[in-house]
Amino acid sequence: MTDGSLDRAETPPLAPDRRRRHDRRALSWRTFFQGSLTPRRRGHRRDTELESLVDWHEPHLLFLAIMILLLSVTDAFLTLTLIAHGAEEANPVMAYLLEQTPRLFAAVKMMLTGAGIVVLVALARARVFRVVRISNIIHWCMLAYVLLIAYEAWLLRHAVEVPGLVL
Repeated sequence: MTDGSLDRAETPPLAPDRRRRHDRRALSWRTFFQGSLTPRRRGHRRDTELESLVDWHEPHLLFLAIMILLLSVTDAFLTLTLIAHGAEEANPVMAYLLEQTPRLFAAVKMMLTGAGIVVLVALARARVFRVVRISNIIHWCMLAYVLLIAYEAWLLRHAVEVPGLVL
């Protein structure tokens, strides 16, 4: 060492590169299914992450999601029954689908409801405008469907008495 820099002979050898070419953090369908079957993240890691996404959700959310889907099927069935008794669909998009074919109406209704529930359950711990937890919105959706089914059952009971019902 003459000028204060290290000689090539004195530098330690570099360790071999042990990194893999495949990034284990890359998302794939395998990641999604493995994370669904063997969830590891049940809560937030730090106190500042109170509304973070997790792999595991509360069991009551599964119950609510299944109930909302079943109530949606019941709603579709009651809607078709009421239309057979002379009622009209108030939603113009669904009325158009109903005119095309009842199967298309039911398929779109189930797809929209199912996709909405998946998104709500995935974001269940988040808050809307930092005020309302999305898990509360899922509860409200279930309550709204129960009230809708009760209203449709009431309409069906009185369908003979009131011609020209509007849903």
